[in-house]
Amino acid sequence: MRMKKRIIAAVTAMALGVTSLSGCGSTLFGYKINTAASADPDSVKLPLKEKETITGLTSYPSGTESDPNKRAIFERLEKKTNVHVDWTAISSDQWSDKISLQMVNFSTLSDFIFSAGFSDSDLLKYGEQELILPLEDYIDKYMPNLKKVFDKYPEYRKMCTDTNGHIWALPWIEQLGEGKTAIQTVGNMGFINKKWLDYLGLPVPTTVDEFEQTLLAFKEHEADLKAKFNIDGSIIPMSCIVNDQDPAIIINGFGEGYGDNDSARHIAVTDDKKVICTAEQEGYKKGIQWLHKLYSEGLIDKESFTQEWSTYVAKGKSGRYGVCFTWDVANIDNLEDWVPLPALTADTTNITPQNGSFTSGFDRGRCVVTAMAKNPALVCSWLDQMYDPLQSPQNNWGTYGEKDKFNIFELSTNADGEPMLKHEDLGSESPVEVREAQCVGGPLAVLNEYYNKYVTCPDDAQYRLDWIKDTYTNEMHRNYVYPNVFMSREDTETLSNLQADIQKEINAKKSDWIMNGFTDADWDAYIKKLDAYGMDQYLSLFQKYLDAYYADDTSSGRLLCG
Repeated sequence: MRMKKRIIAAVTAMALGVTSLSGCGSTLFGYKINTAASADPDSVKLPLKEKETITGLTSYPSGTESDPNKRAIFERLEKKTNVHVDWTAISSDQWSDKISLQMVNFSTLSDFIFSAGFSDSDLLKYGEQELILPLEDYIDKYMPNLKKVFDKYPEYRKMCTDTNGHIWALPWIEQLGEGKTAIQTVGNMGFINKKWLDYLGLPVPTTVDEFEQTLLAFKEHEADLKAKFNIDGSIIPMSCIVNDQDPAIIINGFGEGYGDNDSARHIAVTDDKKVICTAEQEGYKKGIQWLHKLYSEGLIDKESFTQEWSTYVAKGKSGRYGVCFTWDVANIDNLEDWVPLPALTADTTNITPQNGSFTSGFDRGRCVVTAMAKNPALVCSWLDQMYDPLQSPQNNWGTYGEKDKFNIFELSTNADGEPMLKHEDLGSESPVEVREAQCVGGPLAVLNEYYNKYVTCPDDAQYRLDWIKDTYTNEMHRNYVYPNVFMSREDTETLSNLQADIQKEINAKKSDWIMNGFTDADWDAYIKKLDAYGMDQYLSLFQKYLDAYYADDTSSGRLLCG
C-alpha cells in the first residue's frame, strides 16, 4: 500500500487544505483516498444489485451532443452495469485549456478522466503528486477484459508501465494490420491525380526524375487540364503543408534511404539498433536540395509553408492538385481520381515505417483514475467494460440502432451466428461526422482478431490497408522502428527541453531551404547548431531506452518485422 504524503505538498503549494492524513490513506476535502486494491472483486462485479454513482470527466466534439448520458453508448452501459456516471463534459476545442485547471481543483475533481489524452510528462507529474492512482493492481484484480489484452500482447502492458513499475493510465489501442502492414506504418502518403495522368498519356512515376517530369507536364499543360476538367483557378502540380501534411515520403530514396518521416522527433533506427537523427543524414540533405529544385521550377505550391488545413482542402476540392499528401486522399478530393504515389527511387528505393507503428495505434495516457475516487475498484470495474470486444469498436467508431439517425453499425451476426457489429453504408454522409455524433472515445482495445468476429473493418481503413500492403510494404527495407517507450520523468523533461530547440531548428530550416536553397556552409552551420542544442544527449536518451527495450527478448520478436 502506498503512503499519500506528497499530496500535502501539492495541496499546500496551491493554498488548499487537507483535513486529515494518517495510516495508509488520507482524507482530502472529505474524501477518503486509498491506493490499495483491497475491495472484494465480487462487490464490484457488474451488473450491480443496487445502482451506484461514479463521477467522470470527458470531452466531446464541438457541435455534437454535450451530455454524455444522452449518447446511446452510455445509456446502454448504464442499463447493462447499473452504474450511473455523473459527467462533467468539456468541448474538445477547449479541453487543453481547461484540463490542467481541473486537475488542481481537488474539491470538484471527478473519480476518473475518461478522455484525458495525457502526455508522459503529465502522467508522471500527476503520479508523483499522487493526484492519480497507480492502476497495475486494479487491472489484475478488477479488469479482466484489459488483463486479457495485456496477457496476449505483453508489449502493451510494458508500454503502459513506467520505470518504477507503475501503470498510471488506461490505454487506447487500435490494431489495423500488423508489423509492416499496419495502417500506421505510413502517415502522410503521396497521392497523384490519375485522371490527369491518363489524359496526358503519362504513367505513374517511379523515380524522382520521372516524378519531376510529370510535375512539369502538369504545369506545361495547365490550359488543357483546366479546359478538359472545368477547373476554376490555377493548376498546382504539387501541394502539401510542410511539417504537417508533409512530403517527406518522397525523399526516402535519397542517400541511405531513411527519409524524415518523424517530423516531431526526426529519428529513425538503423538495422543495428542505433538511433540516428534523420535530418542530419546525407540523404536528407540531398532530398531537401531536390525539393528546392522543384520549388524553383514552380512545381510546389507557394502556400505549402503557411496554409491552414481548411485552405489546403478547399483547393483540393476544387480539383487543382496534381499531387498532394495526406492520410487519406478522400479528405482532399475523391477516391476515384487518385492513386497512391509509389516509393520514388533516387539513390535507393525505400519506405521507412513510422516510429511506434509496428504495435499499431496506441495512446498511453487515454484515461486516468484520480485520487478522489471514493470507490476506485468500482470505477475500474466499470472502465473495464470499455475493453469488451463488442464495446470497444462502438466507443471507437459509433454504435447501432439509434432511431431517426445515421448509425455507424448494424447489429448483425458473424459466421458462427454470434453478435457482430457490421459497418453500415453511410451513402453521402461524412463518416467523421457520423462517428463524432455517436462514438465516445476513451480507453478501448480493437484487436486484429476482432475483425469479422466482433466487428467488420471500416471501409476507409480497409482501402488504406490495401494501399499500404500493395504499394509500400515490400519497399520497407528497414527492420526496426522506435518503439513506444515510457521514459522516467527526469528523462522525459530533459528530452522535451532538448526537442523544443532541435525540432524548431530542423523544421524552420526545412521550410527555408525548400524555398530558398542552401549551401554546404549553411549545412555545416546547421549541424553545429544542432550539436549546440544537445543533439548527442538527445540521441543518447533515445538510445538508452531502445537498448533497455530490446534487452527483454519478449519485446524484440514483435517489433522486428523483416
